[in-house]
Amino acid sequence: MTPPNVRALEDLETRLRFETLLADISSQFTDLAPGDVDREILNAQDRICDLLGLDVSAIWQWLPEQRGLFTLTHLYRRFEGPPVPDPMNASEYFPWLLPRLLAGKVVVFSSMAELPADAARDRESLEYYGIKSLLHLPLWAGTGPPFGLVTFNSTLEEHRWPAEIVDRLQLVARVFANVLGRRRTDEILRENEARLSLAADSAEAGLWVLDWNARAFWVTDRCRTIFGYGPEDVITLERFEASVLPEDLQLVQQTIERSRHQCELVSTQYRILRGDGCVRWVDSRGRTDFSSTGEPRRLMGVTIDITETKRAEEALRQSYAEIERLNDRLKAESDYLKAEIKQTLDHGQIIAQSSAMKKVLHQVDQVAPTDSSVLICGETGTGKEVIAQAIHRLGPRRGHLMIKVNCAALPSGLVESELFGREKGAFTGALTRQVGRFEVADGSTIFLDEVGELPLEAQSKLLNVLQEGQFERLGSPKTVRVNVRVIAATNHDLAEDVRKGRFREDLYYRLNVFPIRVPALRERAEDIPLLVWTFLGEFCARMGKKITQVPRKTMDTLQRHPWPGNVRQLRNIIEHGAILTTGQKLIVPMLDDAPVGTEVPAQSLAEIEREYIMEILERTAWRIKGPRGAAAILGLNPSTLYTRMEKLGIPSRRQKENGF
Repeated sequence: MTPPNVRALEDLETRLRFETLLADISSQFTDLAPGDVDREILNAQDRICDLLGLDVSAIWQWLPEQRGLFTLTHLYRRFEGPPVPDPMNASEYFPWLLPRLLAGKVVVFSSMAELPADAARDRESLEYYGIKSLLHLPLWAGTGPPFGLVTFNSTLEEHRWPAEIVDRLQLVARVFANVLGRRRTDEILRENEARLSLAADSAEAGLWVLDWNARAFWVTDRCRTIFGYGPEDVITLERFEASVLPEDLQLVQQTIERSRHQCELVSTQYRILRGDGCVRWVDSRGRTDFSSTGEPRRLMGVTIDITETKRAEEALRQSYAEIERLNDRLKAESDYLKAEIKQTLDHGQIIAQSSAMKKVLHQVDQVAPTDSSVLICGETGTGKEVIAQAIHRLGPRRGHLMIKVNCAALPSGLVESELFGREKGAFTGALTRQVGRFEVADGSTIFLDEVGELPLEAQSKLLNVLQEGQFERLGSPKTVRVNVRVIAATNHDLAEDVRKGRFREDLYYRLNVFPIRVPALRERAEDIPLLVWTFLGEFCARMGKKITQVPRKTMDTLQRHPWPGNVRQLRNIIEHGAILTTGQKLIVPMLDDAPVGTEVPAQSLAEIEREYIMEILERTAWRIKGPRGAAAILGLNPSTLYTRMEKLGIPSRRQKENGF
């Protein structure tokens, strides 16, 4: 047996050697390269075990995603032993030890007999690996929870663990933890840098740092490419500002200055002029790093080239504007169709065999293929709109809807907004934006019926459209350009209106490029039988009747009649007769009693028109408006009928009752 004094001397010598070893180990880990860490840790484990008479030392680190799983990172073992699972599920093998290890406690047992009864599973696992004595020390990194443990074990014999040795081994564990933690931080930093670099490269982003004191930038190669800087160029703040377009420089300077006084992210979009003369859009954003005293040290950020995005945005904006314009036009066309569809003639062909109408049709064939303006003149009801439809249908714009405007029916205060459109709020009551008829007719034909009724102010704007192909909506300074063919119609003598100052002379000549005069029905009496049978076929199909005969006397009377209302009047009379007819023979009560061969007394056109209007007024009890009013029977707009009555000296119902 070793005497006590010899044993104490041996312990003292061991401690001295141990202290020397610890000092040497500590010096070995100073400024150690990351690649040498594992080798030096295994070397230290070997030397410590050799000095203390131990034969196993291991470093376990638990996985971040599940702290109950340990992975073996460093193992010194003098003798071979059972294989160690990696990772190890500590809750399965060491259920008693695990919570203590996770809590960072030092666990030391000189003998397995010292383990408590509720650590039976742990004792079984330790004995399986031949462990007779153990020391488990936590590995701490900073103030956080332990990230692992280092073990020193004996498998040959039981081992005493003096307190001073445990204290010194805790210093070793701290050295191991520091160097592993430092390497772990370096690895995380490199991974983050790699991720950042990958993200920057993937996003084609340039990274940069502005040193406030030096007023100079550190930039990545990608950043140099974006700005067009050379590989050797020194990028000062002044050099950077010289790259910014002058129009955007103030915005950039304000953003940089703002970043000096706040730690929040700042960002701006601006244009740069590169050395190759190319203008590019860029987006820069960054955050200032402040010192502990609150002084700004550097502004770190990222820049990406957004030129293509800006171009796409502009293209998209233009597309949206075009879509909005087309939607407005489509809605206006839809509204127009709903309002006008009932006024469209039921048949699309011109019924004629007279020489007078053949001349008109020849003129239609001549002018239809062109884009020239056409002025159609003729009495009320002669079919001026049918001629306009034929010109449009035979022309190059036939794929689009012909837009019709009855100028006589437009309220005087709304003529411009109806023709040329308005913006919301352009005048009192303008609650919505409205697309004008000329804009709806872009690429097509516009038919201006009763053009002589336009007020002089609207005539001036119409002249501008014909000359320049452009106008402005009411309430908007924006010019709208259109390509519209104009066909106008009138029952006025526009030349006389020009002489009297009621119609602009320059507009008259613009409209009268190709004049067409539609003959009155009395000038084409040979067309009346064709028209009668055409109308009868239409009305019989609609009414479910079968009228197959028109008495000779009736047809002769129809052909001799003066027809001040022309084709429209004839159509209305045939419809009236079809309604009254119960058999197969047409009955026209208003004409059947006229003797065959009776000559029509010589009367002026105005007298004939006045008599006929008076006759209709008497039959309708002087009611003008409504489905059974005189205007509907005559096929006229009520405002047009009032105008005719005033010109022909026919009193209104009120004037008549007051003794006109």
